[in-house]
Amino acid sequence: MSNGSRVSDLFDLRGSVAIVTGASSGLGEGFARTLVDAGATVVAAARRLDRLEVLAKELDGTGPAGGRVVPVACDVTSEDDRRSLVETAAAIAGHIDVLVNNAGMPGPPNAEQETVEGFAGLLDLNLASGFHLASQVASTVADGRTLSIVNISSVIGLVSTSPIGGASYAASKAGTLGLTRELAGQWGRRGIRVNAIVPGWFDTEMTDGLFANEKSAGWVRRNTMLGRGGGPGEVDGALLFLASPASSYVTGHSLVVDGGWTAR
Repeated sequence: MSNGSRVSDLFDLRGSVAIVTGASSGLGEGFARTLVDAGATVVAAARRLDRLEVLAKELDGTGPAGGRVVPVACDVTSEDDRRSLVETAAAIAGHIDVLVNNAGMPGPPNAEQETVEGFAGLLDLNLASGFHLASQVASTVADGRTLSIVNISSVIGLVSTSPIGGASYAASKAGTLGLTRELAGQWGRRGIRVNAIVPGWFDTEMTDGLFANEKSAGWVRRNTMLGRGGGPGEVDGALLFLASPASSYVTGHSLVVDGGWTAR
C-alpha cells in the first residue's frame, strides 16, 4: 500500500469475499452489515437460515459494487457443514479474503452446574470449530493472496466477571486469544493475518437480559469507565479495521472494545 492511498481505500473491501459465522443475530449480524457496506460479498453462516435469508433480502442492492449477503445454513461444529461453507465461499470469486469466527454461546454461570458433556460441547462450538474452520480457509489461500482472520473473544477471556460468565465460556474465550497468537505466528509468512476482537458488554441475545435487569445493568455502568454498556455498531469499526487493508501490518493482536472495563 502506498502512502498516497486515500483514507477510504484503507477500508475498501470491494471484490472481497468474507465469511461471517453466527451471522443471524447480535454482533455477527452487525459484522455482516458492516462488511457489505464496505463492498464485500458476505457468506453469512448460522443454523437459523430463515434469519439469514431476511438479512440477505434486506441488504440486496444496498452495498457498494459487489456488496451482498449469501446465506448458508451451517452448524460450525459439523465437519461437513464447515467444508460446504468454505466451498460455497471459495466458489464465488475463487478466493476467500476474510473469515470472522463469531459463532458461539454462553454456558452456566456456576462451575458446579457444568457437566463434562456440556463443557466439552461449549469448547467445541466456541473454540475448536473456529480453529478447524480457520485451517480449512487457510488451505485455500494461493500464493500472492492474503487472508484476514478475525476471532471474536470476550472480556470474560481476560478477567473474571463473576457472577456473570461461567467457567467453560471463560476457558473458550481465553483459548481463543491463545489460538489467535499461535496461528498468527504460524501463518504470518503466508500472508495470513490472525487477530481477535475482545468485546465488553453489549445488549445482544448472548447477554440475555443483562441490560433489562437494573441490578446487572447498574453493575455494568459502575464498572465501566464510560459508564455504560456498548451500543449498536460500536464494535463494527474494530471489525472493519481488522478485516480491511487498514490493518495490513497488524497480526497476533487482541483489540479490546469494552468501554474501559478491563483497564480499571
